[in-house]
Amino acid sequence: MNKKLINYFGLAGLIQLLSYTAAVIFAPLAFPGYDRMSQAVSDLSAESAPSRQLWDQISALYGTCSIICMICVVLFVADNRISSRLFRVGIYLFAVMNFISEVGYTMFPLSDSGKDITTFSEIMHMAVTAAVVMLSVASLTILIISGLKKDGIRSIAVFAAIALAMMFVGAIGMKAVPSEYFGITERFSVFAAVGFNAVLGIYLINGFDRGKATA
Repeated sequence: MNKKLINYFGLAGLIQLLSYTAAVIFAPLAFPGYDRMSQAVSDLSAESAPSRQLWDQISALYGTCSIICMICVVLFVADNRISSRLFRVGIYLFAVMNFISEVGYTMFPLSDSGKDITTFSEIMHMAVTAAVVMLSVASLTILIISGLKKDGIRSIAVFAAIALAMMFVGAIGMKAVPSEYFGITERFSVFAAVGFNAVLGIYLINGFDRGKATA
C-alpha cells in the first residue's frame, strides 16, 4: 500500500515504548535504595522521589508520543472504517484510557514514594488508576471479541488477549506474591498498555493490513 503521513505517525507508538522502558531501567540509578523487586514503578516519579527529575527527562517522549499515536490510530480506523463498529469502539475506549492516564497522572502524582495514600493528590492518583484499569479491561475485551468475529482482525485480538493477560497477572500477582516481589508483578500491568500502544502503532504504519469495512 502507499503509506500516507498519518501511517508514519505510528512510529510514535514505538517511541513511547522505548522512552518508558528507558525510564523504568535508568531512573532507579538516581534513587538510592530503590528495590526493583519490591517497589512500584510509580515510586520513581513521586514528587518526593530523588529520581523524579531523571524520570521526567527520560520519559519526556512517553506521554506525548502515546497520545499522538492513539489520536492517529483513532483517525485512521474511523476514516477508513477499519474492521467492524465494535472494533472501532474498542480502539476509541483504549484511546480515552491513554488520555485519562496521561492527564490524570500528570495532574495527580504520588506525593511520597512508597508511603500510605493520604493526600488528596494521592487519592485522585488511585482514582485515575481505577479508571485506567476499567477502561483498559473494557477496551481490550471488546477488541478480543471483535477480533474473533468473521470480519475481525484476529492478530490484534491475540495481542489484546496478551495485554489483558499481563494486566491480570500483574493484578493477581501483586496480591498473591510476597511483598518483596511486588515490583515484578506490578510491571506486568504497567507494560501491558504501553506495549499494546506500540502494537497499534505498528498496525498504523502498515495500514492495519485491511480494506474498508461496511459494518
